[in-house]
Amino acid sequence: MATKSEIMRELKQEILTLALKPGAILSETALSERFHISRTPLRDVLKQLSLENYIDIYPKKGNVVSHIDLDSVEQIIFLRSTLEKEIIKSLAAALPLRGVLELNGILAKQEAAFGLEDAHEEFLVWDDAFHKALFTLAGREFLWNLIQQTNVHYMRYRRLHMLKKEKLIAIWKEHRLLLDCMRNRQPERIDELVEHHLHEDINTKYLQENFADYIKR
Repeated sequence: MATKSEIMRELKQEILTLALKPGAILSETALSERFHISRTPLRDVLKQLSLENYIDIYPKKGNVVSHIDLDSVEQIIFLRSTLEKEIIKSLAAALPLRGVLELNGILAKQEAAFGLEDAHEEFLVWDDAFHKALFTLAGREFLWNLIQQTNVHYMRYRRLHMLKKEKLIAIWKEHRLLLDCMRNRQPERIDELVEHHLHEDINTKYLQENFADYIKR
C-alpha cells in the first residue's frame, strides 16, 4: 500500500507532465484501487492537491485536474521577470568563473537535448537548472524554491510551449545571449532580453489555438 506522501508525489508528477490532462476526472474508486488505499486517507490527499491548485473539487462533478489558469501564469511571469532582471544584472557585475563554467555546462546539456526523442522533457529539466543556477549564484535560492511552490499552472504552460522544437532552440539562444551579457558585463541589455525571454509566449495565441480545452475559461 502506498503512503499518502507517495500518492501525492505521483499524482503531482502526472499532472505536471500532462500524463493527467487538464479537465481529467480523478475517480476516487479508481484511485483507491490503483494505490490500494481506503477512501479516508485518499480524500486527505485530494484535499491537499486542491489546496495547491493541482485539482478542483466540485460537489457533483467530483475531482477534476485543474485547467491552466493564464492569469496565474502571468503573475508568475511578472514575478520571475522582476526578480531575474535584478539577479542577472547583479551577476553581470561579478559573475565568478565557476558560474561561467556551470552555466556553460548546462547550455551544453540543453543543446544535446535537441536530438532526443522526448527533447522537450529533457530540455525542461535543464531549463530549470539554468534559471535555478542564476538564483543560486546570486544567493537567492530561497526565492527560487518559493516560486516552485506555486508553479503548477506555469509548469504546464511551459511544457506545452516546449513541444515545439524551434522553441527549444530559441530558448537556448536566449540563454546564450544572457550568459554573454553577464560575461561581458553588459547590464544595459538585460531588461530587454529577460522581458522577451519570459513574456513572449503569454502574448501569443498558441495555447488557445492548439490546447483550448486545457485552458481555464
